[in-house]
Amino acid sequence: MDVDPKRTALVLIEYQNDFTTEGGALHDAVKGVMAETGMLSNTQRVVDEARRAGATIVHAPISFAPGYGELGDPDKVYGILKGVIDSTAFVKNTWGVEICEQLSPQEGDIVVEGKRGLDTFATTNLDFVLRSRDIDTVILGGFLTNCCVESTMRTAYERGYDVITLTDCTAATSSAEQEGATTRDYPMFSQPMTSEQVTEALHGAAVAGDSSRGY
Repeated sequence: MDVDPKRTALVLIEYQNDFTTEGGALHDAVKGVMAETGMLSNTQRVVDEARRAGATIVHAPISFAPGYGELGDPDKVYGILKGVIDSTAFVKNTWGVEICEQLSPQEGDIVVEGKRGLDTFATTNLDFVLRSRDIDTVILGGFLTNCCVESTMRTAYERGYDVITLTDCTAATSSAEQEGATTRDYPMFSQPMTSEQVTEALHGAAVAGDSSRGY
């Protein structure tokens, strides 16, 4: 897959303290796979290269008002969102909901608001942001590998974007779930790539662009 940085967005899903950082409400559930994939350092490297190359950096945090009223009756919520409620994760105006220090948004980055569920496209203006910038390629990393990242991947694919999933910039709650998603599901709806492969593609495209302009 050719990567034109000017038409590429790196979408960072839920790199928030409740997942990424010791003491976060859900950190213990993912820290094992985070260590296996090296996702934070790998993501930092991809973000740095993407910025240098001129790609768009999009942060997609999830958040809820205290009491989780956006989800309706808490007693009727089940599945992954029930786990969020039970752990009191991603509550607005708390440390846990903040994007982690390692990936703090920089000038020029975009932070989409309104993510309340699994698919980043569903309740945010992500699609509008991407199309208004003539983005045709999205690169996805974040949490959870087999949940929000996978849901966003499927929608991006169906909406006609070229989709790249970062296999070592993601984490699930178990190694089995991580492997199942990245080896079985991701290839059906995206081009799975490692952080090294993506940084090489972005760097090569940026160098080629500079050469064509006579730099």
